[in-house]
Amino acid sequence: MKNRESREHFRNEWKYLISTSEKALLDLRLKPLVRLDPHAADGGYMIRSLYFDDYWNSAYEEKEAGVLMRKKYRIRIYDCSDQVIKLERKKKFGSYIYKEDAPLTRKQVEQILDGDYGFLLESPYSLCREFYVECVSHVMRPRVIVDYEREPWILEEGTVRITFDSDVRAAVGGFHLFDSSLPALPVLEPGKLVMEVKFTEFLPQLVRNLLPPQASEFTAVSKYVLCCEKTRYMNGFAYWQE
Repeated sequence: MKNRESREHFRNEWKYLISTSEKALLDLRLKPLVRLDPHAADGGYMIRSLYFDDYWNSAYEEKEAGVLMRKKYRIRIYDCSDQVIKLERKKKFGSYIYKEDAPLTRKQVEQILDGDYGFLLESPYSLCREFYVECVSHVMRPRVIVDYEREPWILEEGTVRITFDSDVRAAVGGFHLFDSSLPALPVLEPGKLVMEVKFTEFLPQLVRNLLPPQASEFTAVSKYVLCCEKTRYMNGFAYWQE
C-alpha cells in the first residue's frame, strides 16, 4: 500500500495580542500587500478545535512552564461542519512550529469520544497510530473545545500567512463537536484579538515594518491555555481556592 502521510510544515510563528483599533490600522496598511485566503469565501470562517491532554495535563503544564519542546493534539473542524475534519498534532520548538494532520470522518470522531480507539491502530496515517498510543498509554482524553472567528490573509513571498482570531471562547456543556449551539465563555478582554504571523522561508522587510507597533504585546498567548483556565471550574475546586 502506498504510504499516505500528511504534509509536514516547519514554520515560524509570531503572536500578538492587539486591540480592534490596531487591527483597523493594520487592515489599511496590509491589504494592498496581501490577499484573502481563498478558503475564506465570506471574509473568514469559524474554527472549532477539540484539544486533548494526557493524565498529567502535560500540554497545559509544559506551556505554562515554558518548556522549549512540546506538543498538542486536537481535532479541528470549520463552521461546525463535518465536511473537513482533521486530527492535528502541533509541535513547538522555540519559535518554530511543526504541524501534522490526518483526515477523520464524523463516525471516527464519535468513536474517539466514546473511548473506542482501536480503529486508529489500523489507520494508514502514522499520526493516527501514534495518537492511539497516546490515548492508551498516557490516558489522552478530551480537555476543552476552543472556538474563534478567523480572518486569514496570505502573501506569496516567503509563504507568509497573517491571521486575525477574534471572539476567542471556550465552549462548555460537553464535547459535542458538531453542535453549533454549544454555549461558550469569552476568554479575551473586550476589544482584544490575537494576530498570528506565520512564515516559512523568510518574512519580507516590508511586512516586518508593518507589524504591530510598540503599544502591542508580542506574546506567547495560547488560546488552549486561556480556555483551560476559563473552564477550570468544571474540573475541580482549585478554581475556587484561587
